[in-house]
Amino acid sequence: MKNLTVIITILALTACGNTQGERALSGAGIGAGVGAVGGAIAGANPVVGAVVGGAAGAAVGAVVDKSKIDLGKPAWK
Repeated sequence: MKNLTVIITILALTACGNTQGERALSGAGIGAGVGAVGGAIAGANPVVGAVVGGAAGAAVGAVVDKSKIDLGKPAWK
């Protein structure tokens, strides 16, 4: 059940967003999740990993231009 929760959370956070704010928010969420897991795996505090990862993800999401994001062609088009 725990793995299913992680998978659902990751899938929910994979949207990049159209605006700079949306990309920063989704980047923060993805970074926090990765940071928490990475911190736990490394034996560090997962909360600290989430904070650092969230900050880094927000920064990257805010500076990435929408035109640089290529998610590929949707299957239905």
